Amino acid sequence: PAPGVAPIAAGLPDFRPLVQAYGPAVVNVSVRSVVKTSGHGRMPPGMDEDNPLFQFMQPGNGAPMRGEGSGFIISADGIILTNAHVVDDAQKVTVKLTDRREFEASVVLTDERTDLAVLRIDVSDEELPALTLGDSDGLEVGDLVLAIGNPFGVGQTVTSGIVSALARTQVGITDYGFFIQTDAAINPGNSGG
Repeated sequence: PAPGVAPIAAGLPDFRPLVQAYGPAVVNVSVRSVVKTSGHGRMPPGMDEDNPLFQFMQPGNGAPMRGEGSGFIISADGIILTNAHVVDDAQKVTVKLTDRREFEASVVLTDERTDLAVLRIDVSDEELPALTLGDSDGLEVGDLVLAIGNPFGVGQTVTSGIVSALARTQVGITDYGFFIQTDAAINPGNSGG
């Protein structure tokens, strides 16, 4: 090893090759939207919409709002998969690649039931790094997992963990009831990564 760099402990996994191979396909998704208040927002316990503090904390109708999330390229010609909640009510979606280039994206489709959205960016004839979707049927409890995101436009984050459980139900995330549970930390802004 180089001076001052500790060697990787024998027997421990080295995630660097995976991050180097797959990280370039993970993107930042920045969204501009207009807030529409509908009276269904979350309120602190014991507070209602008439409370002046709640009204102060809520942006008004028509107020511009920015959101951030992550996504990943699934086709070298600029198709990106992210979460539907990342692009909800988006008026403008910008995708930033790991090389810091930015592209305006169009929302091709969203599915709230699965919380998935497909975006497209125009990269002309360039081929982008892309990930291939895997088959979750091959997963087993104890398998190693990585969560790679690109939150808030500050660059990538990587966390690791294991598959803790399979076929989890009743989690209330979407209408579908089978989920993979992992203990890999999902940092704020990593939705969609």
